[in-house]
Amino acid sequence: MKRELFDADHDLFRASVAEFLEREVVPFHAQWEKDGIVPREVWTRAGEVGLLGHGVPEEYGGTGLDDYRYNAVVNEEICRARASGLGMTLQNDVMAPYMVKLTDDEQKRRWLPGFASGQLIAAIAMTEPGTGSDLQGIRTSAVRDGDAYVVNGSKTFITNGVNADLVIVVCRTDPDAGAQGFSLLMVQRGMPGFSRGRNLDKIGMKAQDTAELFFDDVRVPAANLIGTEGQGFIHLMENLPQERLSIATCAVASAGAVLEHTVEYCRERTAFGRPIGRFQNSRFVLAEIATEVDMARTYVDRGIQLLNRGELTVEDAAMAKWWTTEMCNRAVDRCLQLHGGYGYMMEYPVAQAWQDTRVQTIYGGTTEIMKEIVGRGLGL
Repeated sequence: MKRELFDADHDLFRASVAEFLEREVVPFHAQWEKDGIVPREVWTRAGEVGLLGHGVPEEYGGTGLDDYRYNAVVNEEICRARASGLGMTLQNDVMAPYMVKLTDDEQKRRWLPGFASGQLIAAIAMTEPGTGSDLQGIRTSAVRDGDAYVVNGSKTFITNGVNADLVIVVCRTDPDAGAQGFSLLMVQRGMPGFSRGRNLDKIGMKAQDTAELFFDDVRVPAANLIGTEGQGFIHLMENLPQERLSIATCAVASAGAVLEHTVEYCRERTAFGRPIGRFQNSRFVLAEIATEVDMARTYVDRGIQLLNRGELTVEDAAMAKWWTTEMCNRAVDRCLQLHGGYGYMMEYPVAQAWQDTRVQTIYGGTTEIMKEIVGRGLGL
């Protein structure tokens, strides 16, 4: 189905994103997979060509474009290029709302120019070893001591965890206040007591640095409080819909890219004297995948429109997140099957996609949590 989401400006931007990725990322990504990290200079080059800082006001070095369609373009082109190591989706889609909407003027002056230029890489630390999706089970504490908070605890599975200069840490500031006892604090690289564990060895997305973080009596200035003390859980709930729509956008784009490669493979690969795409089973499988991708893309495009208008609900985002990511996993797995033994070889794009996309049903809230959110929205 013809998409009607983007206009000519977005199309021009898409061309520039694709050109940047082809020049600066694709030739080197295999090495980054081996290294387990993307070099920091890639971030600054991305900042120079306007891939970062959407929604950041121009006075702080951003594009000033509060239009999620530009974020979607970046996400889709990253997925099409199979550049799963780039943590820029986190920077643009997850971190930007906190950095722009919840910071005061002094914080904006300190952080936003570097954030938009790629000089400052950001991360958010929610998950702990014993909590997973249960954010209310967070134990990392922040105790007020004069003009600072003293932070103790640990976080895990933190995207951009090795490269990050700025980390928004979800802390418990009042152990007796329940959901009103959480706050967000900005921990900065180099603060005494802040350390990083190993770069975690994952099934896929190997070029994306994912780390454990440790906080041992870290004194964080009160001036680094993000938003309002005690309202951290509310701030998270307000921003999670965009994060989940971002994951859905990537899921649909990834499934679509793998479908394109598989259709081409089925045209060229022969068995029993003819292309395998001419067998009814292959055609039916590809037809089913194409239909699901197209229907999912239509829903996500609608979600982007609602997000831009400030009307995307928690339930809308949860539906998009769980269904598209489950669809993506099904689609990639079936495409791998159509490749036969070659699908299990890492030289074929479908093999890397099979590894990279599996986590989508887990991070940002598992499928089970998303269904729970939707169910509660039904009044159950």
